[in-house]
Amino acid sequence: MVAKGKSIQRKYVGAQFKEVCELPNLVGIQIDSYERFLQLERIKQDLPPDPAYGLEQVFQSTFPIESQNGEMCLHYDGYTIDFDNSKFSEIECKRKGRTFSVPIKAKITLEFTSTGELRQREIFFGDIPLMTDRGTFIINGAERVVVSQIHRSPGVIFSNEKGVYSSRIIPYRGSWLEFEIDDKKKELIFAKIDRKKRILGTLFLRAIGLDSREKIVAHFYKGKTVELSADPNANNALVGSVAFTDVWVTLKDGQKVKRLRAGDELSPTYLTELVNDGITSLQIIDEQAEDSLHSRIILNCLEVEDAKYTQEGNDEPTKEDVLSPIYSVLQPGEMIAIERAEKDLPDMFFSSRRYDLGSVGRYKFNKKFGSGDDEEDELASTDLTVLVPQDIVNTMDFLIKVYIGEENVDDIDHLGNRRVRSVGELLQNQLSGAFARMERIARERMNLETNQVKPQDLVSIKPVVAAIKEFFGSSQLSQFMDQVNPLAELTHKRRLNALGPGGLSRDRAGFEVRDVHYTHYGRMCPIETPEGPNIGLIVSLANYTRVNEHGFLETPYRKVVNGIVNDTYRYLDANDEEKHFIAQANAKIDIDGNFLEKDIPVRRSGDYTTRSANEVRYMDVSPKQVISVAASLIPFLEHDDANRALMGSNMQRQAVPLLFPEAPYVGTGMEAKTAYDSGVLVKAKRAGTVTYVSSVQIGITPDQPEIEGEIDTYEIRKFERTNQDTCFNQKPIVEVGQHIEAGTVIADGPATDNGELALGRNILVGFVPWNGYNYEDAVLISERVVKEDIYTSIHIKEFTTDIRETKLGPEKLTRDIPNTSEKMLEQLDEDGIVRIGSVVRPGHILVGKVTPKSESDTTPEFKLLNSIFGEKAKEVRDTSLKVPHGTEGTVIDIQRLKRSEGDELPPGVDEMVKVLIATKRKLRQGDKMAGRHGNKGVVSRVLPEEDMPYMADGTPLDVCLNPLGVPSRMNIGQLMETQLGWAAHDLDEWYSSPVFQSASIEQIEEKMRQANLPLNSKAQLFDGRTGEAFVNPVFCGYIYYLKLHHLVDDKMHARSTGPYSLVTQQPLGGKAQFGGQRLGEMEVWALEAYGAANTLQELLTIKSDDMNGRVKIYESIVKGEPAINAGMPEAFNVLVQEVRGLALDMSVYDSKGKQVPLTERDEELINKKNSAN
Repeated sequence: MVAKGKSIQRKYVGAQFKEVCELPNLVGIQIDSYERFLQLERIKQDLPPDPAYGLEQVFQSTFPIESQNGEMCLHYDGYTIDFDNSKFSEIECKRKGRTFSVPIKAKITLEFTSTGELRQREIFFGDIPLMTDRGTFIINGAERVVVSQIHRSPGVIFSNEKGVYSSRIIPYRGSWLEFEIDDKKKELIFAKIDRKKRILGTLFLRAIGLDSREKIVAHFYKGKTVELSADPNANNALVGSVAFTDVWVTLKDGQKVKRLRAGDELSPTYLTELVNDGITSLQIIDEQAEDSLHSRIILNCLEVEDAKYTQEGNDEPTKEDVLSPIYSVLQPGEMIAIERAEKDLPDMFFSSRRYDLGSVGRYKFNKKFGSGDDEEDELASTDLTVLVPQDIVNTMDFLIKVYIGEENVDDIDHLGNRRVRSVGELLQNQLSGAFARMERIARERMNLETNQVKPQDLVSIKPVVAAIKEFFGSSQLSQFMDQVNPLAELTHKRRLNALGPGGLSRDRAGFEVRDVHYTHYGRMCPIETPEGPNIGLIVSLANYTRVNEHGFLETPYRKVVNGIVNDTYRYLDANDEEKHFIAQANAKIDIDGNFLEKDIPVRRSGDYTTRSANEVRYMDVSPKQVISVAASLIPFLEHDDANRALMGSNMQRQAVPLLFPEAPYVGTGMEAKTAYDSGVLVKAKRAGTVTYVSSVQIGITPDQPEIEGEIDTYEIRKFERTNQDTCFNQKPIVEVGQHIEAGTVIADGPATDNGELALGRNILVGFVPWNGYNYEDAVLISERVVKEDIYTSIHIKEFTTDIRETKLGPEKLTRDIPNTSEKMLEQLDEDGIVRIGSVVRPGHILVGKVTPKSESDTTPEFKLLNSIFGEKAKEVRDTSLKVPHGTEGTVIDIQRLKRSEGDELPPGVDEMVKVLIATKRKLRQGDKMAGRHGNKGVVSRVLPEEDMPYMADGTPLDVCLNPLGVPSRMNIGQLMETQLGWAAHDLDEWYSSPVFQSASIEQIEEKMRQANLPLNSKAQLFDGRTGEAFVNPVFCGYIYYLKLHHLVDDKMHARSTGPYSLVTQQPLGGKAQFGGQRLGEMEVWALEAYGAANTLQELLTIKSDDMNGRVKIYESIVKGEPAINAGMPEAFNVLVQEVRGLALDMSVYDSKGKQVPLTERDEELINKKNSAN
C-alpha cells in the first residue's frame, strides 16, 4: 500500500503514443439518459422542458384529452418537480427501506367548450425515483441499476432468406408492414400486414391512395415520348414497349374512349388502332432511364389484378374489389363495411394515434432513401413520425432493386440496424402505456361527470404510479446492482442487454446475433461477455463509446485532412463510418501528423487493406477504444488468448474488496479513471484547504467561500453492507493543511488505494509444481499470507425480523423466552435485542421474540390448567431470530423501525429489527483466487512459511502456481506481468503499461537490468523442507492476484436432520434450505451394483422419507441401541395415492396377507372391516 497522502506516480512503460481524446464519464450513458428524461437542469433554471424528449413528450402526446361529445377538454400546462418535498435522503432511504424519489406535479386545466369556463389545478402525478450521482436508483432500500437494452432499430430492413426477398418496416409502435418477392413463384410483389396472409402489392397501393394504373406506373417508372408513324412497319420497334399513361381517343360523336391503359404492352394491333385514330405521339415507359425501375414486377402485378380482381366491363378494380380481399385478411370472418375499411387501412400507417415510427425510424428512412449527402435535407423531416405513401413506394421500389441485384440486402446485426434504449427511454415507453390508460379512464369519467367536476376528478394517477413501481421493482432490465467491488458497479451500469421486453429471448437467439461484428469496433467490447447461455447477448460498452440522440452507438476518430492527422476528432456511428478508410491508432506519424509509412494499414466496412495517406479519412483515437473498461485493466492483454481475457475481465468483477487493498505494480493507466467514475470515492466539490480530518468526516475550507467562514463537510461511509454482503468502507487520504483542487479524491472507497482501483494484492509467485498441491490449477499459498491478513476481507450480513400483530394478540420483543437458559440470554439487552459488539455463533439469539400460541397448539393438560388459572397460563411460542448455520461474527449495528415512531412498515407489522453481523474472512483452503489473465485456481493448502520454496537470499515464495497452467491456456500476459512486477517491486516503482501498446520484451529486460534481476526472471529456488536446490531455475516475480467472491465459507454445508418436503417427506435440497445430499437414480444403481442392500435400505428409508422409522432411529441413537427399524417410505404412499387418483384401488398387504394401512383413513376402513367381521 502507498503511504497516506502520497499519490501513486506511475511510470509509463510501453510504445510511445499521444492521447488526443479524453475518456468520457464512464457512467454518462445512465446519467445523460435520465437527465434527458426528467430535464432537471432546465426545470432548476425555470426553463420549459423540451417537448421532444422524455416525460414532457409523454405529457404532450397524451394531452389535450377531449370528451366524446366535445363538451370538455383537459389541457396540460407543464410539470414541476418538488425537490423540497423529497421525504428521505439517500442514506435514510437505505436504512428505512424506502425509495429515493421526488413528487411530480402537473398543471391541468379543464375547459368547458360551450361556456369557455376554465378550471385549473396542480395535480400530483406520483413519486418518480431520482437517480443518484453514481447512476443508480434506491428502490425499497436497495441500490438498483436499469441496464440499457440493445434492440432492432425501427426503420426499414431488406433481407433475403431462402430465396424470398423481403423488406420489413419496423415501427416503434404499431403494425408491422412487410413486402416480399418470392423468386420461386412468378415475379410478383406482395404486402403482409402483421405477418398475416399476403396481399398483392398493387392492390395494397390502391388501398392507400394510388387508385389508378396511371398513378401506380408514374410512381415507379419514368416515361418518354415517342412519335408514331403512319407506316405500320416503322412502328414495329415499339412492339413490346409499355404505355406510360392512359391513351384517350375522341370519337366522331365527341365521346372520349380509353384506347390504352397505362401499363399495357403495345402490340401491332394496338399500334395500328392508335395510328388509325390519329394518335401521332405516345408516352411509353423508358426502361433505360437511370431513375426508372428496371423490372416489370409492378406490371406483372397489374396483370394479375386484371385477371383476379377486376370485374368484367371495368378496366380497373373498384374500391370494393380492392378493399374486400384486404379486409378479409385483416379481419377474417367479419362483414366488410367499405366506408370503415376505407378509413381504417390508411389509419393503420398514416395516423399518429395508431402508428409511430419514432424520430429514429424516420431518420433511418431518410438515411436509406434520402439524398444522403445533404445533412440538412436528411434530417429535415424527422418530426414526421408516421408513414406517408411515398415511403411505401420507396420501400417497394428499393426491394425490387434488391431483387434484380441493383441494391444490397441489409445486415440485421450491423450496429446501424441496432440501437440502444437507456433508462430514460425505457421508462418513457412504460409511462406512455400508463398515460394511455389514464387517458381512457379520463374519457370514461367525462361521460359520467356533471358540471361540478374538477380536473383532479377526471385524472386517475393509479396507472402511472403502478407503471413506475412495476418498472423499477420488477422489470427484467431493472436489476439489483452488482456491488461486489467498484469495477462490478461500473460495468453493470455500462452493460448492454439484448434480452428483456421487446428484445430477444435466450432460446431463439442464434449464433449470428451473439457473434462479434465488424461494426462493434470501438462501440461494443468483443471480449467482455458472460460465459453461459447469455454469451454475446449481454455485452459491455467500449471505453470511448457514447450513445447519440437516436440511440446509435458512436465512437470517436481523429480527422485526417489531405493525408495529415490533426488533433480534432469526430464521433461516427456505424453507418457514417462505412464508406471511409480508417487507420489504426498506432499507425506511425511524426510530430506534424504526417504518416511515416507509404502504405498505411486501414480498414473499411470490415475489410482490412493498405492505402496511401491521401485516401485515409480518419484514424482511431486510442488502441484501447476497441475494448471495455474491465478488459482495459488487463496489462499485456494482447499476449493473452481471447477466451482467457474474457475470463479475466469477468473475474475482476468478482474480486472481494480486501481489508488492506493495494494498487497493482503493473497497471494499464485505467485504474484511476475507473475508480474515479465508479462513485465509491469521495471527491472535493470545491478547491480549498483541509481543516479537519477524522475517520467519519473531512472538513475543507473553500478558497472562495460563498458565506464567510463556511466549511465544506464530507461524510465518510464506514463499514456499510453492500448488495452482495461485501463491506463498503471509506477512509480519508488527505491530511490537515493540505491544499485540495476541485475534483480531487479526498477519501478512498472499497478496493481502492490512493484513488486507484485496487482489487487484489501484489504477491511473490513462483511457477513451480509442489508435491501435487498445485495439480489442475490448484494454488499453494504461504501461511504468511494468512498471518499478515494480506487477503483478509470483511463481509457483512443482515438479518431481519418483523414484530407482527397476530389474531391471538401482538408478538413481543422480550428477554423472557420459554425453555431458554440464562447463558443463551446473556448477550441480550432488556428488550431482548443483542448488544452491539457481541460475538455471535450459529444458534445464538439475535432478537428474542415470542408469539401467542393458538388453541390448537395446546395439550389437554394445558387446557385444564388454563381453566383453573385463567389467563396467566396462556402460553407463548419462541419465534426468536437466531444466527443461521455457517454464520458467525460481530454485531456491528442494530436498526429498529417502529410504526409508533412514524416509520412506514408493511401492513400488520408493528416493528422491524435489523441486525448486521460482520465477519472477518481470512484466506483459507477452498477459496477461489485468480489473476487478471483468466488464470484461476482454488487454494489447496496453506503451507507454513518455512516449508515454502525460498530464493537464494532466503525470501520464501507467497504462492506456488503450476507452470502447466500457462502453455495450453495461451495467456502469456501473466508471465510478462510477473516479470515486470518483480522489477517494479525491487525498484520501488509503479508502472503503467496500457493495452495494445504495452511494454516490449526489451523494455522489460531493461527494467530487470536496472533492478539487478535475472533478465529471464528465472531464479534458483530451494526446497523449504530439505534446503536442497531445485534442479532447474524457476520463473518468479510479483503477480497481481485477487481473492474472488466464491468463498468456501459460503459454500460449505452439512446436515444431520433438518426440514422435509411436505408431500414426499424427503429432505429438501440446497444450502439455503438447509437441505441434504440427493441420492438419485444413478447413485442407487451404483449401490445396487455392489449389492449393498442394507446401506441402500437405510438411505432410501430412515435417512429419507420413512417418517416413523426416522423417529425410531433417533430414539435408538439417543439410547445407544443399534436397532434399525425401516418402515414404509412416504414416496411409496404418494405413488399409491396417485394410482388411486386414477380410480384404481391399490392396497398393500404384508407377507401374512394382512392389509397394511398407509393413511389414517386406511386405518379407519380396516378397523371398520374387522369390527364388521
